[in-house]
Amino acid sequence: MATEPLPAYLALAKPNPLSNRGPWYTNTAPAYFGIFMWIAFYDKLGTSLQLGGLGAALVGLIAAGLLSHFLFHYVFGLLGMRTGLPLYVVGSSTFGTKGGYLFPGIFMGLLQIGWYSVGTFYATKLMLGGFGELLGIKIAATTVLDPEPSQQGFSALFVIVAIAWGYIFATFGAFGIKYVAKISSYLPWIALAMLLIAFVGAAPYIGDFRTPTATQVGGLAAACLVIQMVIGFFATAGAAGADFGTNSRHADDVNKGGLVGISLASIVAGGLAILIVAGAHGKLAREATQTAQAETAATVPAEAGLAVSAGEPEVVSDAASPASEPVGYNIMSTLTIASPRLGGVMLLLLAVGSMAPACFCSSIIGNSLSTMIPSLPRVPLTLGGATIGILIAATGAAGHLESFFGLIGASFGPICGAIVADYVLSGRRWAGPREGVNVAGYGAWIVGFLVGISNNPALGERALFAGWQPTSVYSFIVGFLVYYVLASAGLQPKPVAYGPAAEQQEPAEKPLEQAVS
Repeated sequence: MATEPLPAYLALAKPNPLSNRGPWYTNTAPAYFGIFMWIAFYDKLGTSLQLGGLGAALVGLIAAGLLSHFLFHYVFGLLGMRTGLPLYVVGSSTFGTKGGYLFPGIFMGLLQIGWYSVGTFYATKLMLGGFGELLGIKIAATTVLDPEPSQQGFSALFVIVAIAWGYIFATFGAFGIKYVAKISSYLPWIALAMLLIAFVGAAPYIGDFRTPTATQVGGLAAACLVIQMVIGFFATAGAAGADFGTNSRHADDVNKGGLVGISLASIVAGGLAILIVAGAHGKLAREATQTAQAETAATVPAEAGLAVSAGEPEVVSDAASPASEPVGYNIMSTLTIASPRLGGVMLLLLAVGSMAPACFCSSIIGNSLSTMIPSLPRVPLTLGGATIGILIAATGAAGHLESFFGLIGASFGPICGAIVADYVLSGRRWAGPREGVNVAGYGAWIVGFLVGISNNPALGERALFAGWQPTSVYSFIVGFLVYYVLASAGLQPKPVAYGPAAEQQEPAEKPLEQAVS
């Protein structure tokens, strides 16, 4: 075993003792529940309805919920539970004491800047849209790079609100995160209540929804697109299961916390969102059909009308036809259709629900970067990272969730796969930090990232796979296999002497841990 000097981020890390831990329903499950109730998760899941229909999208959602827990979270939760140490320490086995500075250390902080931009973009859109609905006016909220062509342009008001929101909650994240934590447990329930209310309004029209013929590809494509988007959203949070796992007492806590907080929460939030979008478009289809029938009745003589009603099939409108209905397949554009009376209030309350994610993202930016770069103070790093996120949000680039989720999945999919492979090769234990740079870990990331990014919409015609392909899952599998092969060939360095690596706790219950091996 090597004895090289430990970097500060390892030398100063202290395991969370068992005495500080609690049951899954007090920590892991509520924390993940709050993540999935954020509108950034479920806003665009309804785009899958354009490819293959409602049933296929829901099947894909169930598969994604299970994959999120069993593939991207469970091993990380076990590692955190057994060591009491966070992800940036646990990852030093797979990427090395020096390699761990970048993966997953600094890289996690950099990706949180992206998440902060997404949160700022959505909060600004929600507030302007909500006030516009309540006041009965059209508030300009255009951005230069908005994914909706009709929303492209420049709105000074959007920029002002984005800057104000971004800096207010970055400041909370830097100085007052403990106060936000006290109320954050209540905010996800507000979002769930909004989804349930909208679902009640949309439910009578779900049966009227028809997959648009102009964009239909097939059920497999719809299911896979949902998997791609869910895993892309969840990949970093799954790896952060190591951090959540430090609060778990045993393997049963890790399993139940994941099944409820991840699998069930993602299926409930995502399922309600998909059904709301389907119901809203079904409502538009029914209204279009009724309008067409009324116009026909008004222009055709009574005798001809009787003949039509007796012998001709009912006219059915294509709810998704771009020529007849420009409404998008996302929650923000269909919420007011499903619940027209409460739409404005609901948009504002969803903005309120975005406060906690904004604070936590900015806090993680500061904590991750300052831990890995201790020479720089945390508060300036937090505000500096938030500034970059605000600028991205102000342009509208943060609204391209398909590209962003694909990038996250491609980036963290191979990191997750490599760490799981390291766990398996080490006898289902944490091997401890490995000296220098672990070639096996970096090789796995490079190959896995190239696979994961190969269908990103940002590549345009250069993409190798269709956008609906779940390359986030492929990148995990490739990262696992490449690490396994390279490490087995001797391309991983020896562990360095590290006390916590020899002090791992044996889980009190481990039925699934045995299955992982």
